[in-house]
Parts: sequence; C-alpha cells; structure tokens
Amino acid sequence: MASCETKFPAQRKDELTTPPARSELILIRHAPAAAEGRLCGRSDVAIAEGPYPGLDDLRAMLARVPVVVSSPALRCRQTVELLWPGRAAPELDARLLEQDFGAWDGQLLAELPDLGRLSAEELAAHRPPGGESFDELCSRVAPALHALAERAQQGPLAVVCHAGVVRAALGLALKAPARGLAFEVAPLSLTRLRCYDGGFSIIAANWRPAA
Repeated sequence: MASCETKFPAQRKDELTTPPARSELILIRHAPAAAEGRLCGRSDVAIAEGPYPGLDDLRAMLARVPVVVSSPALRCRQTVELLWPGRAAPELDARLLEQDFGAWDGQLLAELPDLGRLSAEELAAHRPPGGESFDELCSRVAPALHALAERAQQGPLAVVCHAGVVRAALGLALKAPARGLAFEVAPLSLTRLRCYDGGFSIIAANWRPAA
C-alpha cells in the first residue's frame, strides 16, 4: 500500500505537554501491535512487549483526563491499561474500530498490492476485497467523533483508537477525508484536536514525547 508523509514545523515539548484544555479531543493510537509484520485491521492482536520510550511522560500528561473512550480491539483496551493503570475499564465504541481490510487482513505487509499509482482521492475510495474503503471508514467514524466533540465541550476527552481512525479525524478537521491519508500516525502518538461547534482545529498531530 502507498503511504504519504506531510512535514510540519517542529513543536516545542512544553507547548504540547501542557495539561489538555477544555474542549480538547485527544486521539491516541494504540501501543505497537504484536502483528509480526502483518496488516492487522480487524485482526484482534495484543500489544507487543515493551519497553515503551516516553511512557512516563505520556502517563503524566494524560493522568488528569477524566474520560476515556476506546475501540473494542484488544490492542486498544490493553493500551488504556498501559496508560491509565488501575483506572476502571473504558467506555467502548465499535465505530472506532480500524478499517476493515477484508481479504488483505493478516497478510504480510511486503506482500500487499502496490497502490502507489493512485491519487489520494482514488486511494481513499479504493475498497480492499471484502473490506471497506477509507472513505467508508470516515463515514463510519464521523458520527462518533462529532458525538465525542460535543462531550469534550465539558472537558478534555481521550480516545484510544487506530491509525485509520486518527487519519479520518484529521481528514474531517481539514474538511477533505482523503487528505487524512497524508499523515503518519505512530504507535502511542497523540493527535490533539480542539472542538468547536461544527468542526475541529488541529493542535498537534503524531506527537510523542522524547525518549
């Protein structure tokens, strides 16, 4: 599969580690998955064994976020336990599951079709055999994100989810779903959105504390 990368100016750590403000929606990609080089969309794999650089900084930053919502996937639920040890089980929302890659799910990444010839719009519309397209993922995720944004107006809210869901949120913020595919989303990275009536603004994307 093709990947695109968008470069952004460096952001100071103190700008991004300030306590989350009211109206923030914090999207966290799960910890590295024990996928053994295979594509895992709906495959319910566990997270890989640590260590996880920067984990203490992440825990400190997120400790005061009162509400946590998670994809039902095992790797997301385990990430919640990793970041908020001892906290009650998270609220689960199946709309936050990763893209369904159909027949591609579980295949080695090196053996997946090369879609590099496609434009961003064509790539977003492409549906793996028996699966869903990125555009369809965005349509599934959008109502959940808007509902979470309304709740975030009362205080910051953290969501533990998948790379595809984070990209869908960024595409929603940019009002162009396909543009979300240009973002890299690393495991245990934070994407911070400010919520307002009718939309989002992007505070930070793919941020991780220094190791």
